[in-house]
Amino acid sequence: MDSSSEEIFIGRQPILDREQQLFAYELLFRSGSKVNAANVDDDVAATANVINHAFAELGIEQALGPYKGFVNCDETLLLSDILEVMPTEKIVLEVLETVEVTPQIIERCKELKARGFMLALDDFTNYEDKFRPLLDLIEIVKVDLKLLDSPGLARTTQMLKRWPTLRLLAEKVDSREQARYCMNLGFDLFQGYYFAKPAIIAGKKLGHSQLSLVRLLGLVLEDSDTAVLEGVLKHEPGLAMNLMRLTNSVATGVLVKVTSLRHAITVLGRRQLQRWLQLLLYTNPQGGNVASPLLQLAASRGRLMELLAIKLHPGRRDFEDHAFMTGIMSLMPTLMSAPFEEILRGISVVADVRDALEKGDGELGSLLKLSDALETGDGQVCHDQSVKLGIDAQTVNLCLTQALAWASSIAKENEGV
Repeated sequence: MDSSSEEIFIGRQPILDREQQLFAYELLFRSGSKVNAANVDDDVAATANVINHAFAELGIEQALGPYKGFVNCDETLLLSDILEVMPTEKIVLEVLETVEVTPQIIERCKELKARGFMLALDDFTNYEDKFRPLLDLIEIVKVDLKLLDSPGLARTTQMLKRWPTLRLLAEKVDSREQARYCMNLGFDLFQGYYFAKPAIIAGKKLGHSQLSLVRLLGLVLEDSDTAVLEGVLKHEPGLAMNLMRLTNSVATGVLVKVTSLRHAITVLGRRQLQRWLQLLLYTNPQGGNVASPLLQLAASRGRLMELLAIKLHPGRRDFEDHAFMTGIMSLMPTLMSAPFEEILRGISVVADVRDALEKGDGELGSLLKLSDALETGDGQVCHDQSVKLGIDAQTVNLCLTQALAWASSIAKENEGV
């Protein structure tokens, strides 16, 4: 990137369906420096360049896995040729509320829809007749909860039901209660990090399966003997079965059939065993589907931090592992509805990981803040933390794309575990 106006970070926000499973990501293209009125046009051009780069070179299409990507379109982008590089079946074009609904825009939307793009309308609040031709074309309407009170939201929802095929998406959902309220109104899709907010229950103790996993993770981190690990696993048949399945899967590249827990632990190796245990925390211990959004958020956060750690300190395996662990563990209070103190009681966590998790300190703390800023689309924090770490936006975007692809593959492997 040549100038500060071109320092654009790719962020993403998950969009969930009524079953609270991942449906799509909104792709955010955020300027890393505050954009003033003088260089808005440059910023639009830079955003277009980054979108082109993301799809043509970074491979964000593959990184999305089975999920769609929402992309904000102002009038310039909507009418530009840059949309030609986007995969029509993967992308939802989100028409911003600032776009004037003119005959030219309606014709362009018809053309894009005929080519296979799905269309959405952003920040809808009140119906006006000018929206009718657009509402006849689009498939998803996004309603910003911050712009409407409860009666206004109910009125808007009722009015949109005149288009029965429209899917309603609630954005800026802050809590599970808000998500439930919108669901009752008839919303299908939900955007926001409400699912990742910790609901700490005072005095809550970890459940048996959680304790076993945390205990096993602690033993692996302490490099305990294989016999000790085997002893704990023998008392957890579900975990033992999952370990055997994992080690015998083609994903590990093992040619020899693994027949014992001791053999499985040896074949998998301590580093992979540690990762597997960390990710397994986010799967349903009773079987069935993965806790998909939280698993993928934790996995992509951990992998992003690890990839950036490799850039910061090549060859420092310990630092890479600590970065991955910090990312994964940062969501454990949400997962377990318990404070860090309770969770960390059974694990011997190194000081830099603990400081990053509890206080946001050190390089790991900066990596965690950068990861969080990419998720929330805070370009200024992305800029500040990347400068502090000495990593440019292009490197961050490349690592994020690779992390998303890895998280999608992990979720697929864990389906049905």
